[in-house]
Amino acid sequence: MHPRAQAFADRARDEFSFEPVVEEFPEGTKTAADAAAAVGCREAQIASSLVFDVDGSLVVSVTSGANRVSEAALGEVFDVSVAAVSMADAERIRAELGWSIGGVPPFCHERTVPVVLDETLLTFETVWAAAGTPEAVFSIEPTALQQYAGAEPVAVSE
Repeated sequence: MHPRAQAFADRARDEFSFEPVVEEFPEGTKTAADAAAAVGCREAQIASSLVFDVDGSLVVSVTSGANRVSEAALGEVFDVSVAAVSMADAERIRAELGWSIGGVPPFCHERTVPVVLDETLLTFETVWAAAGTPEAVFSIEPTALQQYAGAEPVAVSE
């Protein structure tokens, strides 16, 4: 297993007593479509962790792969204007959360940040999320993901 995926698995076990079954795909799971094809699920079951800068603070939006985050809706959740919401810088994500774009898991970050959960993910029995690298994913029940991430279910999709 890739060292970053192993680091995620170890941290999930240590912090939450959760043993993720990490699956790695050399062809990559960078996009929701790639991940869905690799694991054999619907694109909507991919829980993509997207990191935004919301008025200077990092926020993780765990969003269904079938949806696109509305920056205006995300701004409403945090009571800021749409002008104060943008995708976060890759270097900042790596420095503050400890993960690289494409491999950001929904929880087990280097520091605590607000996490919102696309409420449509709660309609599935199982979803798949990044496990520390763009080639690694794990399955999880959405309610467990919500609990471990301390996520607030919201409507943030366009």
